[in-house]
Amino acid sequence: MARILITEDEDSLRSFVARALRLDGHETMEAADGAEGLERLSEGPFDLLLSDIRMPVMDGIELAHQAADRFPGLKILLMTGYAEQRERADDLAVKIVDVVSKPFSLPDIRLAVAQALAA
Repeated sequence: MARILITEDEDSLRSFVARALRLDGHETMEAADGAEGLERLSEGPFDLLLSDIRMPVMDGIELAHQAADRFPGLKILLMTGYAEQRERADDLAVKIVDVVSKPFSLPDIRLAVAQALAA
């Protein structure tokens, strides 16, 4: 299965997603913001970065740009609850697999991750 880094500033959501993905057999690591996420990525290799867009310290857009530049084979899936943030991700089209809208259900995020890993 895959090794996935989940970068999300909301503790409960981060834990929820991590538990769900572990049930699918994936290994997960977690980070509370983009800067911490970038540090964790250097502990890789990771198959997928699953990151919120709106976070303190370093947002998911900047994290995606830096992660794509440093780790070219890394698949990136972003999450957001804000329509304007989704539009900000458009300039990342060649670097990310997709943007998942929040709120999402457990089956939704599991499917999005499976599709991202298969892409």
